[in-house]
Amino acid sequence: MRICVFLSAADLDDRYTGPAREFAELLGKGGHTLVWGGSDVGLMKVVADGVQEAGGRLCGVSVGFLAATARAGADEMVIAADLAERKRLLVEKSDAVVIMVGGTGTLDEATEILELKKHGHTDKPVVLLNTAGFYDGLKTQFRRMEDEGFLPLPLTDLVFFAEEPVGAVAYLEESRGIA
Repeated sequence: MRICVFLSAADLDDRYTGPAREFAELLGKGGHTLVWGGSDVGLMKVVADGVQEAGGRLCGVSVGFLAATARAGADEMVIAADLAERKRLLVEKSDAVVIMVGGTGTLDEATEILELKKHGHTDKPVVLLNTAGFYDGLKTQFRRMEDEGFLPLPLTDLVFFAEEPVGAVAYLEESRGIA
């Protein structure tokens, strides 16, 4: 399976990098391809290293102004013209999406894939990996949106919240009939 991962390129401490390494190892050992922002820095590097070291493949989609940080040695690397094209290509090249810890760029990517799913433009499974409770506030907000009628679909039809990497991968594999 080709799994798009939206995540930070920042250097983060072990409470985030440890679970990211575990997730990456599960992807690689499962024979999956990581589709990611292509950067060879920070958490993006941690995940790409883990997938590659465990036998998985790498498909990067970078953008012109970040090309200097693009990972050499990826199985595939595309340089998009701008961030909008990058997001489009990341989603097009994947079978499923996982949202890991990140900043405003990751949040932008997360809300866009959920909007696409809400309006029926994709049926890809989407997992929000809630490492160290990072997305607890967002989960609360989504539940409020659902409870108060702002979501036309049940929240469970839009996104699966996983607290641990193993749960995220298991959900993806089950949703695609791999398990």
